[in-house]
Amino acid sequence: MKTLNKTVLGAATGVGLLALSAASASAAIVCSGPVCWHTHEAYDYPPDARVVVHPDDWRAGPGEHYTFREHEGRGYWRGGRWTAW
Repeated sequence: MKTLNKTVLGAATGVGLLALSAASASAAIVCSGPVCWHTHEAYDYPPDARVVVHPDDWRAGPGEHYTFREHEGRGYWRGGRWTAW
């Protein structure tokens, strides 16, 4: 019986740690005009970037048209070009 209790306790601890690590992940969808991309870091974008940061589960509304363009690193899309900062 002790082995079963230890197994259940270990599994519960693992699930709890997994839930905490998922909750602390910072992901977002960032848009600059009709162009959006995913980010995994919480950046403070410069005011002249004119970006809007949405939660990771954000979806465009009906009739809204956005294009997703992914890029690695810190920056933002402006006029079809990736601007790093």
